[in-house]
Amino acid sequence: IAFTDVCAEDISSSMCLYVDWNQTAESLSVGLSDGSLSVVSVREDRLEISEQWAAHQFEVWTCYFDRTRPHLLYSGSDDCCFSSWDLRESPSNIVFQNKKSHNMGVCCFAQNPFDGNMLLTGSYDEFLRVWDMRLMAKPVNEKSINLGGGVWRMKYHPSIADVVLAACMHNGFAIVKVGSGDATVMETYCKHESLAYGADWQKNEEAEQNGNSSVVATCSFYDRLIRVWQPENLSEL
Repeated sequence: IAFTDVCAEDISSSMCLYVDWNQTAESLSVGLSDGSLSVVSVREDRLEISEQWAAHQFEVWTCYFDRTRPHLLYSGSDDCCFSSWDLRESPSNIVFQNKKSHNMGVCCFAQNPFDGNMLLTGSYDEFLRVWDMRLMAKPVNEKSINLGGGVWRMKYHPSIADVVLAACMHNGFAIVKVGSGDATVMETYCKHESLAYGADWQKNEEAEQNGNSSVVATCSFYDRLIRVWQPENLSEL
């Protein structure tokens, strides 16, 4: 398969650590190793830096456009801060910055596809945290759960509400039920013998309509493995 570069742009001398599309596919957010955030406009044949600012003290591990409020951009950093930025202002105005909840770096975000007010953060401190984003100036940390390893990536199930797949670095992978009550671990998968980094659900509309089991793909670092497996406990939902 031959791939064709549509466009490219050198946006910084620092490393680009994370990238996220906005909902209209007109902009990208980029987290940088020097603590900066970039918002990049995507044209037909070029990329243009709309804005770039010093957002954190250390590496920005993750950034995420709010799916229901596209003018909001979230960022998480090795400085343990979880921040939100209002992109309607230039330079982008900080809406809030939480410095106390995470004991280590903030690695990832996931927004509930069925409830845009529910946002998850994952951290090196091994906790998955659930936030109520209706109070934008001071979001409420509703609940948290220790997954036994740094929470590096999270993916909501594409069709089953409140089910999250998490890559937990030193503790394999976990499927977590994050409902109105407490968050609970439904299942763990520890057949990888290395850092659990990548995880995603299979998007298969036909299988979901027929009631077939969900399928997961996971990958790990040092052993260079990809595994495809089926959770055992989703049939209980």
